[in-house]
Amino acid sequence: MACRIAAPDSVFLFVGANQRPIKTQKFAGQCSTGFNGFARDPLLRQGTKQNKFLVHSRKSRTVQAVAVPAVSSAADGAEYRKQLAESYGFRQIGADLPDDVTLKQVIDTLPKEVFEIDDAKAWKSVLTSAASYALGLLMISKAPWFLLPFAWAWTGTAVTGFFVIGHDCAHKSFSKNKLVEDIVGTLAFLPLIYPYEPWRFKHDRHHAKTNMLVEDTAWLPVDKEEFDSSPLLRKAIIYGYGPFRPWMSIAHWWLAHFSLKKFRPNEVQRVKISLACVFAFMGIGWPLIIYKSGVVGWIKYWLMPWLGYHFWMSTFTMVHHTAPHIPFKPSEEWNAAQAQLNGTVHCDYPRWIEILCHNINVHIPHHISSRIPSYNLPAAHRSIQENWGKYLNEATWNWRLMRTIMTVCHVYDKEQNYVPFDQLAPEDSQPVAFLKRVMPDYA
Repeated sequence: MACRIAAPDSVFLFVGANQRPIKTQKFAGQCSTGFNGFARDPLLRQGTKQNKFLVHSRKSRTVQAVAVPAVSSAADGAEYRKQLAESYGFRQIGADLPDDVTLKQVIDTLPKEVFEIDDAKAWKSVLTSAASYALGLLMISKAPWFLLPFAWAWTGTAVTGFFVIGHDCAHKSFSKNKLVEDIVGTLAFLPLIYPYEPWRFKHDRHHAKTNMLVEDTAWLPVDKEEFDSSPLLRKAIIYGYGPFRPWMSIAHWWLAHFSLKKFRPNEVQRVKISLACVFAFMGIGWPLIIYKSGVVGWIKYWLMPWLGYHFWMSTFTMVHHTAPHIPFKPSEEWNAAQAQLNGTVHCDYPRWIEILCHNINVHIPHHISSRIPSYNLPAAHRSIQENWGKYLNEATWNWRLMRTIMTVCHVYDKEQNYVPFDQLAPEDSQPVAFLKRVMPDYA
């Protein structure tokens, strides 16, 4: 939680999971218990002052703050967001987008050229991914055992590029020929054994209902009733949203894409075709790998890069929309422009990752309009920065950012956005306590 501690001649601001003071004096301060993030709406949108403020003890000269104080001006709010950004591992936390701004207004500010499909650039991305993946497999074949993790990291990142190509195809931003898009998308997903059409249908709903409680098909906060429903399920959720979170896309891949019951009747035929392609790849490709290099070869050449891909799939997805200050809202309160512009995070990764993954983390313009091809996303982002810059959430990937997500952003709370597991069930939250001990805390 965020709080201020006021004394006659100084003000202190504690923010974020670690409650670091911005200014220090010989005081002791105590915040009211609860979420270690902040309640964004009352604080930044209304800027009202709390009445309960200080309790002063003459004996100990201790000042206690028992409420989140308010932001008294726009400048004060900007400074507050700056301190929160530092605490959470962000470069900038965006101001709240006004309620009367529409998504169309944001789209209309984008240059028309960012929507244009360039076949040469599209196929260049295919060649980049194919070459980097081939290089990765060569590295795996030649690397001594102690260099294999680096070869797997490269190959897993390279194969993530195939996913991004299929992702563009699903959004109809790869080619003007829709049959070509369906073929390329299906083939690009095969090394990942991801069924293209089921994923496309689910992903379209994510874009239509980004950060909408229940209806979004990507990362959602944990439901409190589900968390309390079973001790065994609670432990599984704590591990899944804690230490195993960078690989939880595996569970999503398996649970969301292989059951025909999860799709509308008019979608089922295309889903069946995609599933047939995936099972054919598994039935032919896997035995060939094992025949040529044995089960160990299957682990080296396919499984480990696949786990590397899922690390990026999970990490990219949770960073894109998960932070203590980003709310998930029920459908009746949801606003498209706020969800796509304010509720999406731009995150810079090392340049080699950006190249191999085709700008997938230039994510805000992608959510403003999914028809923007991946190679045009940087130009679109620059335009959005010029016109809507103060509303953007931006970061450079760092350990503090990951630590915040994995140890704070857990159970849904309407007022506070998230409540961490270790506040609701401290006796079961050893995995979260472990992460707090071992994860670095630097941005």
